[in-house]
Amino acid sequence: MKYKKIVDATFLSRPNRFIAKVMLDGKEETVHVKNTGRCKELLLPGADVRLEVSDNPARKTKYDLVAVRKEGLGWVNIDSQAPNKVVKEWLETQGFDDIHPEFSYGKSRIDFAMEKAGQLYLLEVKGCTLEVNGIGYFPDAPTERGVKHLQELTQAQQAGVRCGVAFVIQMEGIAEVRPNVDTHPAFGEALAQAKAAGVKVLFLLCRVGRDSLDVVDQREG
Repeated sequence: MKYKKIVDATFLSRPNRFIAKVMLDGKEETVHVKNTGRCKELLLPGADVRLEVSDNPARKTKYDLVAVRKEGLGWVNIDSQAPNKVVKEWLETQGFDDIHPEFSYGKSRIDFAMEKAGQLYLLEVKGCTLEVNGIGYFPDAPTERGVKHLQELTQAQQAGVRCGVAFVIQMEGIAEVRPNVDTHPAFGEALAQAKAAGVKVLFLLCRVGRDSLDVVDQREG
C-alpha cells in the first residue's frame, strides 16, 4: 500500500480523537487523525509524525496524520484504513479464486470473504499499533464490535466455513500480538474461544516505509 504524498511534521497536541495540532514548516497546522483509538503512548508532544497530503480541495483539513515515530521502536503506521488495504493486496497473492471485501455473514459484516475450489473462507482484519516490551497488543481501547466479529467467526467455523483473524502489525520488530485483557477482557475470552473452535490466528508482519506499508512475513498465533 502506497501513499500519494507524505510530509514530515512534529506532533503538538490532540484536542479530540479526530484532529491533532502539529508543527509543519514552522507553522501550527490542524490535521485529521486517521485513527480514533487512544494512541496515548504514541502521540506525545514533540514526536515526529508523517502526514499524507489530501487531494480533496474541499476538505477542512489539508493533511491526514498516518504515522508516528515511537522512541526505541521506530515508525508506527496508525492509519486505521491501512490494514484492510494491505490485506487485500496480500490476499491477491494467496491464490484465491475470488476475494470479496465487506462480506455480510450472519449479523456481521466481515472484512473479507474468499473462495478457492468452492470452499468459503472468512477473514477479519485487526490493525495493531500498541507495543509493550516488544510485544504487540490488541485492542488499545474496548471494542464490542471486535468481540462480536470473533463470535461470528467462531459460529461460522463450527458451521464448516474456514475462518481466520489477521492482526496486521503496523510497526517493525514485532512478531506477536496478544489480546489486551487489561483493557478488554471480553476480547481475550472471545479470541480464546475462536482459537479453540479452529479459527486461524495470523500475525502479518509489515515493513513501514516512508510512504508505504507492506506485508513482508506471516506467522500463526
